[in-house]
Order: sequence, then C-alpha cells, then structure tokens
Amino acid sequence: MTQPQPSDFNSSMLAVGGQRIHICAAGEGPLVLLLHGFPESWYSWRHQLVALRDAGYRAVAMSGRGYGRSSRPARIADYRITELVGDCVGVVRALGASTAVIVGHDWGAQVAWAAAWTRPDVFRAVAGVSVPFPGRALTGLTSRSGLPIGEERPTDIHRAIAGPGLTFYMDYIAEPGRAEKEIEQDVRGWLRDGYYSLSASAPLPPELRGVDLTALDDEAIAGVLRGAATCIPPGGQWRDRFLSAPDVLPDWLPEEVFDFYARQLEYTGFTGALNWYRCLDLDWELLAPYAHQPVRVPGMYVAGERDPVTIWCRDAISQMAKTVPELHASRVLPDCGHWVGEERPDETNAALLDFLERLDH
Repeated sequence: MTQPQPSDFNSSMLAVGGQRIHICAAGEGPLVLLLHGFPESWYSWRHQLVALRDAGYRAVAMSGRGYGRSSRPARIADYRITELVGDCVGVVRALGASTAVIVGHDWGAQVAWAAAWTRPDVFRAVAGVSVPFPGRALTGLTSRSGLPIGEERPTDIHRAIAGPGLTFYMDYIAEPGRAEKEIEQDVRGWLRDGYYSLSASAPLPPELRGVDLTALDDEAIAGVLRGAATCIPPGGQWRDRFLSAPDVLPDWLPEEVFDFYARQLEYTGFTGALNWYRCLDLDWELLAPYAHQPVRVPGMYVAGERDPVTIWCRDAISQMAKTVPELHASRVLPDCGHWVGEERPDETNAALLDFLERLDH
C-alpha cells in the first residue's frame, strides 16, 4: 500500500481557548474530526484522511494537547476531560463549522465519546475505534461483570483488576515522572516494542493460542491481564511486559512512519500525553452529572479482535445497545490488534464511510 505523506495534507495552527492546536486537513464537505490516541500522532489517521477526502468530506486530524505542535500546558489538571472536549469544540468553531462528526482511537475514542455525550449540540455523531462507549470512568473497564459502565471509580477498578502485588499500568503512569523516566531512556526502543506488542503481528502467548478470547470468564480475563503489559510487578517497568519487536517492523508500520512518530515524541517528551491518564479520577467526578444518561447521537464502534481493549471492555461493548441507543454498528475485525486504522485501513475506512453515508441519507 502506498503511504500518504505528511506533506499531502494541509497543516495549520488554531487558537483555541488560550491554547494552540495543530491540525492537518484534507478535502471539502461535511466536517469529520479525527482524534488520535497514546502514544500516537495526527498522522496515525493518514489512511482515513485520504479515504474521507476522496468520499467528499472535510477530514481534520488534530494533535491533542501535549502532542506534536499543539500546546503542552504544565498543570496536570489542564488535561482533564472537560478541557480535552473543549479543545474539540474549539476546533470545530475555529474552522467555521457549527457541527461535526467526531471519530477517535484509543484515548481519542474516550474523548470522542465524552464529546458526543456531553456536547450533542456540536457533535452530531460519533465513532469509537478500539474503545467502546466508556461511561464516566472513560476507560470502559469494570472489575465485576454486569455492573453499569462507569459505575466504579477508575483507581478502584485498576486495583481490583491488578490484584495483590501488581500495579495496573494506568496507576503506574499516575505517579508523575515514573513512566517518563522509563520511556526517556530509550524512546525509540520503547515505542517499537509497544507498537508491536499491541498489534496482531505479535504472537499470542502459547496458553491463548486457539482460545476464543471472547468466551473467557471474568477470572480468566483477569489472569490474562495480570500476565500481560497491563499489569506491572513490584520493582518492574512497563516495558518489561512488552514483547521485543523484530528488526524489521510489520508492513502496517513502515520505518518512515515509525520515524515520524518517534521524532515527534522525542521532541515533545511524554509528560503531556501521560497527564491525560493522571486525570482519570478527576474526570470521573467531572462527568458525574451525565451518569446513567445515554449518548443521544448516532454512534459506531470498530475494533480489533486481538486488541486487549476488546477483551477487557467486553461488558462495555455488550451494553452499547443501551448506552448508545442509536448505535449503527459494532464491528470487531479478525486478525487485528490495537492499531486498527493502521493495521486494517481498508476495513476501517469502509466502516467509517458506511456510517457517514447512512447519516447523510
């Protein structure tokens, strides 16, 4: 597949709420706003920017605060969900539009769902990639099957999943400076192993080969998570739980694309990006007024079968018929990991375009 280049898109800076937000855009037509996840870049949407442009949409991929050329405010609280949603609203306004469809992957999906949930006056529809509608806890996790999504405080969920003697990775991140110290020792090596480990290019552990991951019970899922990169033993580092990437990266992540990501993150550092995680309990409190309310705009979900998120968020996925009453589709792509739009761009593009076409007809 020919890789779109950064120069193929129109780059610009927007003044939004006292911050600087960088965007890259393509095409004309109804506005579609694209939000990346961790640790990524606007450029992770390169395939979707082209497909949306060619289908007659105005596709805009933004760099979230703390990333790329966007502002990197110093306070942790400046990365709370109300600020991240406010950035999205501000981008729509700065582009001269009144509404947009919002699409997000990973952390970008968490923000996209929150934006559509709390600002349906601006976001007329939402698509989540990897992360289903997560409720006020934002991650879509529960510690006990059947609980309403968002019912539990995030740190309580994390401790229950990790169990005694382990630290859930989001709690590992929550200590300021801890994850930064680890990553900054070898940014490129950490990124290579991280991208590879969460993709379908990485082999499953022997005990999971041939197993229907969706059929595992709660305790089995907890066991999978405790043995994976999601939980860290005492004195360990996050990267200790990654698999080692091969010398030649998979075809979906060419070296020139990896180099673009690595150069951006080497320049910005990781503190701003990690601060998004450090606000999860605050976000849970801020979103309390919306608890038990559904998303009131059309929605769509697409994920990878091999994505750990698809396994740990199965309760959230199963509840979306209720939490997102206008759910158009929920698609899980076989042989696909966490980096859905890059690992399986054609299928991701087809799902998005089908959703958008139904909205507009």
